[in-house]
Amino acid sequence: MTQQQQRVLITGAASGLGAALARAWEERGADVLRTDRAPAEGILPLDITSDADWAAAREHVERTWGGLDVLVNNAGIAGGGRLDVSGIDEWQRLVDINLLGAVRGTATFTPMFKRQGSGRVVNIASLAGLVHPAGMGGYNATKAAVVALTETTGHELAAHGVSAHVVCPSYFRTNLMAGVEGRDAALQQVMTQLVQDAPLGPEEIAAAVLDGIDAGAELIIPDDAARAAYRLKLTDRASYDAVMRAQARKLDAVAE
Repeated sequence: MTQQQQRVLITGAASGLGAALARAWEERGADVLRTDRAPAEGILPLDITSDADWAAAREHVERTWGGLDVLVNNAGIAGGGRLDVSGIDEWQRLVDINLLGAVRGTATFTPMFKRQGSGRVVNIASLAGLVHPAGMGGYNATKAAVVALTETTGHELAAHGVSAHVVCPSYFRTNLMAGVEGRDAALQQVMTQLVQDAPLGPEEIAAAVLDGIDAGAELIIPDDAARAAYRLKLTDRASYDAVMRAQARKLDAVAE
């Protein structure tokens, strides 16, 4: 696949992985529409929980480009918490943003993709959509749902020339934790440290994402740590469960 003169819309593109993906596509010659909830120069305002904002984004694309080649549902939030600590309000916020944001974006542009007979949907999920650490039930559940949504999208739209790709990275250095909310302070402490200590930054993840799309991969696991964790789950479930349960004990210890 070549990105020459492709038309790409990216949500959550003001910073982090979204900004890195925008730069990577632009370096390949693509026209990129950066969107984000926070107003900024060069950014189209788009709150992914707003149907009206999505309709405005579609109208902007139709007026400016007449179509779209790649939709990147990147915007999302970190969060979660142990089952007896986090509240339903925290679960609801994760569902509204991480899952329904991607649903809204995909549903908004599906009619356009069908008319064109072409297009790509790229959903940024997480390794948490494939392996499920303790204390992260809400986050795990929404990212697993994004994996399922992507597979469904690919099956449903294949006859219309549209492909779907889901990206499941492990921790990488980004500002994701800056806006985290929730009652489980122990989980936030652990997650913040994991992000800070991650060996890769958003630029490396973005490059791996584009390489995966080039290769036609529907499931893109862009880093060694994520691939190793998923491989362990698939090949040695007993060892995987032991690792996850040990992490649960460590989280409880941090909270004490």
